[in-house]
Amino acid sequence: MDGRPYRWPSLQDLTMKEISFIRQHIEKWKRLESVVDRASKEHPERLADAYMEITADLSFSRSHYPHSRITVYLNNLASALHHSLYKNRKESGSRLVEFWKTEVPRVMYASRKELRYSFLVFLVSAAIGCLSTLNDEAFPRLIMGDSYIDMTMDNIERGDPMAVYKGMSPVWMFFHIMINNVRVSFIVFLFGLLSGFGTGAALFYNGVMIGTFQTFCFQQQVGFESLLTVWLHGTLEISALVVAGAAGFALGNGWLFPGTYPRGYAFRRGAMRGLKIVVGTTPVFILAAFIESFLTRYTQMPGLIRSGFICLSLAFVIFYYIQLPKQLSYGHPSETQNPVLQSTDV
Repeated sequence: MDGRPYRWPSLQDLTMKEISFIRQHIEKWKRLESVVDRASKEHPERLADAYMEITADLSFSRSHYPHSRITVYLNNLASALHHSLYKNRKESGSRLVEFWKTEVPRVMYASRKELRYSFLVFLVSAAIGCLSTLNDEAFPRLIMGDSYIDMTMDNIERGDPMAVYKGMSPVWMFFHIMINNVRVSFIVFLFGLLSGFGTGAALFYNGVMIGTFQTFCFQQQVGFESLLTVWLHGTLEISALVVAGAAGFALGNGWLFPGTYPRGYAFRRGAMRGLKIVVGTTPVFILAAFIESFLTRYTQMPGLIRSGFICLSLAFVIFYYIQLPKQLSYGHPSETQNPVLQSTDV
């Protein structure tokens, strides 16, 4: 640090453009001040992210308001973060544990809007698949192909409608499904490079398939059996796909809507956020592949047990991707309590 505390400039020192700049970022700066105050308790990754955020704003302020007190304020705040970062920087002995324990939930909280968008796209597309199947009996063949529909019809006639999950050895099936699911999740993420439309299209296609297949099964009087069978592994698998969609939207938004950030910085920031999310889904896809390969095939398993598995999977998804991120955010109280900025009315 340069010895001067970060201090908010008075209103008479500001221009209208500066006031607009401040209004866009004041809440974030309040939050970053509290990060400095809690630096000894913060994870180094959190400090690094905070430092990147403030230096981007400082760069903008230096370019547009080089002689303003807001630039001095941001410079001092950046210096404080830099000092805290390198003073407290240390590598954890359980880096991977920390990644899935804290980093992924925190980035999920930061990406909660993208998660809502992803879920909404998938839900609407599933509804479209359902309605299209109800109104056009040829639609399932268009979406899933004649061979798959014919195979399913044969299985239904033989009294084993979900026999498709029994046609391969469990070990080979596990590796095949695991690799395919992880590959699809990264494709959904990378499609965010197409400004998010590619990610939306991938989610839409998968949602239509799910809605179509489930509706088709109900039309064939095997709907409840298909629900218990598919969602035994699908609760984790589809949820992770929706989360991967949030990663793709984060990537797309990074360069499509940079705000006041330089587009390159905003893109890198969105890419890093999305990459953490999609990497965080890998264990979920692996577990889903294990369930699909080794458990789903036992369609004779009592419905109560399969329902219990589905409920446990759903509880995990809600806790890890929704509740835990909220809890971790509550561990960082609102920065509006910070007296440095509390009395400022811009």
